[in-house]
Amino acid sequence: MYAIVNIAGQQFKVSQDAPVFVHRLDANEGDSVSFDQVLLVDNNGSVKVGAPTVSGAKVTAKVLAHLKGDKVLIFKKKRRKGYQKLNGHRQSFTKIQIESITA
Repeated sequence: MYAIVNIAGQQFKVSQDAPVFVHRLDANEGDSVSFDQVLLVDNNGSVKVGAPTVSGAKVTAKVLAHLKGDKVLIFKKKRRKGYQKLNGHRQSFTKIQIESITA
């Protein structure tokens, strides 16, 4: 059984007991969070597609940890002008584990 869920503006394919890295959520570690925007549910070949969401479907997950991703370096340069700029960015992520999918 799997579902496609909208979490923090992005769509993820999730299944039972699978860990997922999503953008930082406002929840403490160990908390349980639920997501109501379920777009599709597949239960062993029985597919329910929402328009836009499946009514009554819900995905609950447990927050495992808050962490940061790898550093991404952005380097800009204009040749022969003496212009160079270096910026860095580390995205904050939340690791969640899917506990249940109800449809």
